[in-house]
Amino acid sequence: MIRPHLLNRLLAALLLAMAVLGLASPAQADVQMSFYSITGSLTGGRYPHAFVVFDGTLADGTRVNTNYGFSARYTSQAITYGPAEQMIQTETPRMVARSNRHFTVTVSDRQYRRLLAEVIAWRDYPGPYYDLDERNCIHFVARLATLVGLHADVPYRFIQEPKEWLNYVGRNNPQVHATEIP
Repeated sequence: MIRPHLLNRLLAALLLAMAVLGLASPAQADVQMSFYSITGSLTGGRYPHAFVVFDGTLADGTRVNTNYGFSARYTSQAITYGPAEQMIQTETPRMVARSNRHFTVTVSDRQYRRLLAEVIAWRDYPGPYYDLDERNCIHFVARLATLVGLHADVPYRFIQEPKEWLNYVGRNNPQVHATEIP
């Protein structure tokens, strides 16, 4: 018969060994999803834009460091007259560094995979899908935000104002501790 104090020691040793080996609990993802705006200007050669950045590590050890925005494939007057061919746009590290980070949330592996599936769905939608008033970069980021539980409606006054819209989303989701960008 094992004495209770020996049983407790064995149990403690087993729990310690499991923790050291990473067996005590399932690994958790540590991926940060940050919401960005580019102020931009027509005279500066860059349109205002909203996008998200993913940075961290999935539970299986896969490193994530990428960003996604939604845009018309060809910027021309044609995009103001109805749906245009779409693309998923990624920003250079330099452009990310020069952009406005409004807030960041942590996402699980499951959420990250669901978000990635949504990015692919917008990218691969058959036919012209980008619409300046109904499916632009703000609508895309709003969809991703709702998938992680944020309140992210797009009032008409913000449909072409990414910085102002992300400030609005930050105000409506105090749990994200957003930085108001002037």
